[in-house]
Amino acid sequence: MAAENHYFYVLRCNDQSFYGGYTTDLSRRVLEHNKGIGAKYTRPASRRPVQMIHAESFSTRSEATQAEAAFKKLSRKKKEDYLSSHSESNVI
Repeated sequence: MAAENHYFYVLRCNDQSFYGGYTTDLSRRVLEHNKGIGAKYTRPASRRPVQMIHAESFSTRSEATQAEAAFKKLSRKKKEDYLSSHSESNVI
């Protein structure tokens, strides 16, 4: 059985807010968010469409969800700094 990839990803919403999440299938997850059946945060039409702007791959679910939780605790400015500093490394 092949190892499953676990991803922490960041979306830019239509209202310019960020959403961080976890998935094992990046393409499917973006489609779900854009259909309004993703996370509660991205369901309002004012937040859609969303665009994936960052993704990192991890070998375990735990690592990916820890990255997601840490990102969600950051201020807007710190999220922007994080995304800028990770624009070239560790990105899918």
